[in-house]
Amino acid sequence: MTRRILPLLCAALLAMPFTACSEEHQAPPSLDQGGDDENDKPVDPGDGPASGKEKMLWFDTEANFQRFSTKEGITAMLDKTVEAGFNKIVVDVKPVEGDVLYASDFMTQATTIGSVTVPARGWDYLQFFLDEAHKRGLKVTVSTTIFPMGMPSTRQGPVYRDSKWNGKTCLQNKPKAGGGSQLTDIKDDPTKVAAFLNPVLPEVREFALSFIREIVSKYDFDAYALDYCRFPDNQSDFSEASKRAFEDYVKGSVATWPDDVYTYDANGGIVAGPYYKQWWEFRSMVIRDFVAAVRQEIKALKPDVKLEYWAASWWGALYANGQNWASTSFMPLQDIEAPNFRAWCSNNYNRTGFADQLDTFLLGTYLPRVYGPEDGESIEFGINRAERMLLNACTYYGTIECSQKNFDVEEACYYCLKRTAGLMVFDIVHVINNDMWAAIKRGIDRAEAEDAAAQQ
Repeated sequence: MTRRILPLLCAALLAMPFTACSEEHQAPPSLDQGGDDENDKPVDPGDGPASGKEKMLWFDTEANFQRFSTKEGITAMLDKTVEAGFNKIVVDVKPVEGDVLYASDFMTQATTIGSVTVPARGWDYLQFFLDEAHKRGLKVTVSTTIFPMGMPSTRQGPVYRDSKWNGKTCLQNKPKAGGGSQLTDIKDDPTKVAAFLNPVLPEVREFALSFIREIVSKYDFDAYALDYCRFPDNQSDFSEASKRAFEDYVKGSVATWPDDVYTYDANGGIVAGPYYKQWWEFRSMVIRDFVAAVRQEIKALKPDVKLEYWAASWWGALYANGQNWASTSFMPLQDIEAPNFRAWCSNNYNRTGFADQLDTFLLGTYLPRVYGPEDGESIEFGINRAERMLLNACTYYGTIECSQKNFDVEEACYYCLKRTAGLMVFDIVHVINNDMWAAIKRGIDRAEAEDAAAQQ
């Protein structure tokens, strides 16, 4: 990550207002991500024939809530998906608002998200998607957000309706005027995209595992994707429960909380405390251990269901969210970008990597340019970085975001299929709005045609 990236980067990204697609998958503002080392060069492309690779299209809940309120709306878009060359879809069935779009025994059905209200369906949304996708030869990944349970901007969701969630949402460490810290509840912060439950709490983790078990048990699909399986940003969680868990982790007492982790100067800048680096390690270990628990649960129920996880490719900023998607064999402080990691990275941070717990990592190369091995805002750079950090711990796919009309989606699809084990395109609403169907098909067809010719 760039030398200019500050610890508050992820907090700034997460403070963006609610938009048409889930914030987790929004492309970042312009980021210079480094890459000036002469060894940071592309490897030979290719990872098997493109014709045998998964080409995935994501169906986000919020952005398509009205469109997919009818069976006709769903089938029309599934037909377009097949025509464009995709062979797999990702169906989102638990948005950040916290209600769900599957037949749950204990979760509320989503009928209102933001300003959009749809009639009660009277039919099983997820099962209909599965049935219609399978009729068309499409594989299906089912995705849910994990820790969000409400939308602060609209005060919608379970945490605003049910007192049982009181004290379980994240407590934020925010600056106060003149310097120092103040603790506030994320559910009362309208700048945040979601009211996250605190991943440190055992009861929160068990709740998340319970709806994962329910979905995997009730439905037949190919893969399960963890979305928002993280802390919301660098400001959360600073509750007493997190303090006690952190003290257990470091085997010591934190005398001044939260200042011994960090506080703020008079200008709102972070002032690191003595436990600063260990704090980020602790949080990443919380997420790593939860991902491992999810894998154990899924494989015990249905061993053939793959575990997938999406995260942004700009690894050096994701410590703020507890997202170390690298292999445990990757040593950050020995990497070519090491100077950029030293401000926050502990000597043992590599132990928190969760790549080895995944079947497929969906690498979020949501970047404006396709090529440039030394361009930190290129897909090529992001893939090169992932190869260094994943170290073959799991399969990974290049993933792209299509909200910009001038984005070269054809070339991006082609390159991801040539360089990685698959492709994911986010999101169908952008493909529709920017009329990218034909360009996507050209990119897929070109990669497959080249592979076919090479095999002759």
